[in-house]
Amino acid sequence: MSSSLVSMAIDDSEDVLVDGLARSAFQIMGVLTRLGAEHDLSLTQLRVLGILRDRRPRMSDLAAFLGLDKSTLSGLVDRAVRRGLMTRAPNPTDKRAVDVLITDAGRELAEQMFEEFRAALAPATGRLDEAQRRQLAELLEPVLTPPLPLV
Repeated sequence: MSSSLVSMAIDDSEDVLVDGLARSAFQIMGVLTRLGAEHDLSLTQLRVLGILRDRRPRMSDLAAFLGLDKSTLSGLVDRAVRRGLMTRAPNPTDKRAVDVLITDAGRELAEQMFEEFRAALAPATGRLDEAQRRQLAELLEPVLTPPLPLV
């Protein structure tokens, strides 16, 4: 195979991959947008709840990770605090820093939404057998870790 054909094949396979990732992202974002709207949550609030399920980040770290300025994140957290989904607490090692924590109500909502999300994706994920689901998850891991920088 000539080098131009190899190059074209590589470009085609990358185009197919990028197209597949984009189409799956749009499909997933559509489901998340619908679920968020049903629970009066924005996509960013959904992301924060998902992050807080197993972490206790500083406000500044969470803002940086989400690509938000601190005042925007502060407003988002304020609204979630009023709903009883999150709370703030002093960082145990840096008294100047503030951590964001999920409350029991927030954790319950996050778990409920995860189950609804799983159910909404079931028609697509159900087309794969267990080995294929595991393989797809393994293939996605190096693509998703670390997260892409926000542009």
